[in-house]
Amino acid sequence: MTETAEPSGEAAGERQPAIPPKSHRKLLAAGLIGSSIEWYDFFLYGTAAALVFPHVFFPSSSPLTGTLLSFSTFWAGFIARPLGGILAGHFGDRYGRKPAVVACLLGMGLATFLIGCLPSAASIGMAAPVLLVTLRFVQGLACGGQWGGIVLLLIESTSPKRRGFAGTFGQMGVPFGVILGNVAFLAATAVMPEASFMDWGWRIPFFFSALLFPVVLYIQTKVEDTPEFRALQAEVSKKKPQRVARAPLSEAIRKDWRRILLACGMLAATNCLFYISIAGVLSYATEKLGMSHESLLAVSLVTSLISAAAILWSGAVSDRVGRRPMVLIGAALLAVWAFPYFWLVDTRSLWLFFVALAVGGIFQSMTYGPVAAYIGEMFAPNIRFSGASLAYQLAAITVSGATPLVMTALIAETGSTTLVSVFVALMGLITFGCTWALRETNPAEVRADPDAVPGELLHA
Repeated sequence: MTETAEPSGEAAGERQPAIPPKSHRKLLAAGLIGSSIEWYDFFLYGTAAALVFPHVFFPSSSPLTGTLLSFSTFWAGFIARPLGGILAGHFGDRYGRKPAVVACLLGMGLATFLIGCLPSAASIGMAAPVLLVTLRFVQGLACGGQWGGIVLLLIESTSPKRRGFAGTFGQMGVPFGVILGNVAFLAATAVMPEASFMDWGWRIPFFFSALLFPVVLYIQTKVEDTPEFRALQAEVSKKKPQRVARAPLSEAIRKDWRRILLACGMLAATNCLFYISIAGVLSYATEKLGMSHESLLAVSLVTSLISAAAILWSGAVSDRVGRRPMVLIGAALLAVWAFPYFWLVDTRSLWLFFVALAVGGIFQSMTYGPVAAYIGEMFAPNIRFSGASLAYQLAAITVSGATPLVMTALIAETGSTTLVSVFVALMGLITFGCTWALRETNPAEVRADPDAVPGELLHA
């Protein structure tokens, strides 16, 4: 293993109490709502990139070229995410989880609202896609920082024995964000003609991002920073070894570079299939298979509800059986499901399309549910935001953003989904291998000890 981190306050017998149950329930609700709207903003772009942006921002291109260009701008958000994670991680480890979360939520809401205000390429020419990429980059910066901040607010403020469960309220924001985005697009397309929707109606879902601002206000005024971070601040004056780090990112890389890379690889399969399901396969099914995008959005809505339930279940189970087994099982099942997934999609049957996405979503959620607690527990509290964010966002730039583009290019080159299935299966094997190489943060001896804290064996 890598060099271990400095002893944490928890490992030194100074575990901080969780916040009162009533306050934590409110925090769980705020985390879920804030994460859902934030991911709604980020994923809304993916739906628009598949259905609208090729026509609005790249009207002179062929359908294939327009889709590829649109997905390229989609990737810009993922390129920005590691930088956002680095910036937020630095300030979150030095000045607190809460201020970093507030800044990221504000940035996301503003960027999404402004995307809805952009003129089309027909109005201002090439300036339109340039502004689109710029605002997408800002979205990526905000998204890169919010994940680490929200999940740490949740897991560091609860009982150590319920971290897996608490972390899922940040993770469930992903499928709920997809649901909100699909509902917004379905509602907009249902109440207006397609021509009106393509002309101006697509902007309305982007304006809904203004709903994020009341959540920001609540977190800023009603939520305290986590007990663990407040303990770190208190230790500064005592000159203890566990303190607020001056350069948390460099400390995280120096001490835990191997864990960061393995945690990044652990996310490969879940990220790959997720972005295929919400963006790549949506474009493929509408453009190549001739399926109705309204029906596909409805299917995506239902399967996202199933995924949210699977995330909650898998995170809670990881508190009882460990984080690692859940991720390993999910990764193996995803690798096996890679080929049946596209066999079912290629039938053009809406019902079989639903089966493909629903089963894949369950397997993907088994991997995704526990990782908020798992990745957080890999790092000592004083470098946790930086280490966890870097691992998570490296997976975003290497796998998530590229996947719809890779899928579209492979299908265009071969005329088949076979290589896409190979790609998904490979991501499943990478996740399985990386998880196998990582140590369990919540092993049996920790689960059986009422006073033990998940992750403390790594930092002792």
